[in-house]
Order: sequence, then structure tokens, then C-alpha cells
Amino acid sequence: MSKYYVGIDTSAYTTSLAVINEKDVAVLDLRRVLKVKKGEIGLRQQDAVFQHVNNLPILIAKMAEEIDVSKIEVVSCSSKPRKIEGSYMPVFAVGKGQAFALAKVFNCKYKEFSHQEGHIGAGMLNSGLKDKDSFISLHISGGTTELLIVKNEDKNLRVDVIGGTLDLNFGQLIDRIGVETKLPFPCGIEMDKMAECGNILNINIPMSIKKDTWFNISGLENYFKNLIKSKNYKIKDIFATLFYTIACYIYIITVNACIQYKINNVLITGGVSANKIIRQHLISKLSQEGITTSFPKVDLCTDNGVGIAYMGKLN
Repeated sequence: MSKYYVGIDTSAYTTSLAVINEKDVAVLDLRRVLKVKKGEIGLRQQDAVFQHVNNLPILIAKMAEEIDVSKIEVVSCSSKPRKIEGSYMPVFAVGKGQAFALAKVFNCKYKEFSHQEGHIGAGMLNSGLKDKDSFISLHISGGTTELLIVKNEDKNLRVDVIGGTLDLNFGQLIDRIGVETKLPFPCGIEMDKMAECGNILNINIPMSIKKDTWFNISGLENYFKNLIKSKNYKIKDIFATLFYTIACYIYIITVNACIQYKINNVLITGGVSANKIIRQHLISKLSQEGITTSFPKVDLCTDNGVGIAYMGKLN
């Protein structure tokens, strides 16, 4: 008889509910992307909360139609952005409340994780990393760009920040450049498609690495916006060059971290990790350094409940 593990994630831009079974197969992966008005580059928390409140009951009803809810062992949720004291965003309160109520109704276990742990869980799924004592992880998205060391302490992940951005996040940078070309927010998927047909420009791009694993990228925003305004280059080439530059940053800090902590297993997660140029460049370059690099499946790079469900099963 199958056992089911439910994961709920109510992030800044997606309402997610997933169910995995005891074989780590995603039985359900339900998502509703939050609506952003044309011309805007984000959502206020109150608007996102309102959409989650409306979306989540629809996903729960769909789950009840698709699986035998009596077989649910654990209901887990993302209750905060990161696993640190004081980490909080109102959007996660929606999923937390619904998950707690469902666990009581189904008479099953209830567990809480951070949104970041959910991304790590999605990457660990079917990767073999659950058997590693420790690994380096990079979480790159619109809201986070952090280099982490993850230690598996008796199936309880300890996550410590060891590097990352000192200003903008990679996802923010990508969206700001995309909006500059009049693409609708969020821009990453459309920019990825355009960049596939582009060429990396042979230009000297300034990079700012601080103390091996920390960096600044706010200067890149003006740099790439000026490339666009100059009208000297094709937009698809500018996008390809932007993604290549991001990959170069990731390569440098990841190698530095692996040397510093004597670890050769790396997991790269978050929405930006779905980008084809970034993935291809890092897999190729890091393998030359003897580093094994893992990515989630492309559809699990963006916000989802699968990683939260997996964390609930693993712990």
C-alpha cells in the first residue's frame, strides 16, 4: 500500500502543492503562478497572500480528487524563507496554516521547513546527495543568491551561509535587464529561449569578487542596460553574455568554496539554475576541477512543493 507525503509551499510568486510516494516519485505536482500586473516587476506581500488564500483550496481539492488521503503520512510546509532566527515573510503563513489544519484533519504528522530547504530537497531528490555527510549548495533565484554548506546531521540538514551576493540577487538582475527590453515580468524563461540563439560577446565585463565567496553584481545592471541602450549589439547576444557572466561568478565562488571546505559535491538550485547556458557552462567547467555538480530537474528548479514533500519524508 502506497504511503503519501504532502508538501505545501506558498512563495512570493507560486502556490504549490505536491505529493510524493515512498519511492520518491512525484504523484502530484500542482502549481498556480501568482499574477503580476503588466508593467510591474513584483508583487506586494499583501497581494501575494490574497492570491495564495484563493489558490490553495483549489489545489487541496484537486489533491483530494487524485489520491487516497487516508494514506497520507506527513503534511509538510515551508514556514519561512530560510532556516535562521528571525526569517519571516507573510506569504508563508498561508501554507503553514493550511498544512497544520490538514495534518489535524488527516491525523498525520506535521512538519515545517524553510523555503530554501525545499529547494535543496528538490535537488537532493534522486541525486544521491542524501547519502553525503556534507555538500556545497548554491541557491540562486529572484529573492536569494547564497552559497551554502549543507551538513546532513542524522537526516536533519544544517545549512550555513558561506558566501553569496552583497547586493542584488541573480534573479533580480536578470529580470531588470529583461524588463529593460520590454519583456514581461518575470523574464527569465523568455530570455533563456532568446539566449539559446545568441552568441557570447567578446567584451571585457567587470567582475567584483570579495573574499573568495562573496561578490557584488549591482554594477552589472548598469553595464548591461548600457549595452542595450547603445543598440550596438543584438538583444539575444546580450542575454547570452549576461547568463555566461553569471555562470562565471558561480564558477569562481564555487571552486573557492570547494577548496576551502575540501568538498567536491555541489548542488545548484533555485529558478536561475534552470537556465541552459548556466547549467551547461558549470557542468563542463566544474567537472574539469574534479567537482561533481548536481541540478534539480528543470521543472523542479522553480518554486515547487516537491522538495518540501521530500524533506518531510526524509526527516
